[in-house]
Amino acid sequence: QVQLVESGGGLVQTGGSLRLSCAASGLTFTSYSMGWFRRAPGKERDFVSAINWSGSATFYADSVKGRFTISRDNTKNTVYLQMNSLKPEDTAVYYCAASRSILFVRNYANYDYWGQGTQVTVSS
Repeated sequence: QVQLVESGGGLVQTGGSLRLSCAASGLTFTSYSMGWFRRAPGKERDFVSAINWSGSATFYADSVKGRFTISRDNTKNTVYLQMNSLKPEDTAVYYCAASRSILFVRNYANYDYWGQGTQVTVSS
């Protein structure tokens, strides 16, 4: 079965950095675009970033543009989210997701598989 396993979350101070990883198994990784979403307490699930199958196209929410970088290693079936200059408002559970389509990557309904999430907490 398909599994997406996130790791790399934790507690960091404002201005710090974290790198999230998402290891995929049970699917043909290069057939999928990959995305990151986040959900803060009491809020909706929000789009963070996405990347197409080859890594040639990336997408970011305005709130993270210039601070976060998405990448993927197709030899390791893994997608990454490098998060720099973290702010308290970045505090959330971060989810990795896989989509067969590159269309509408900002819409969570477009994704076929989801990970369990990893907590990121940024202290002020």
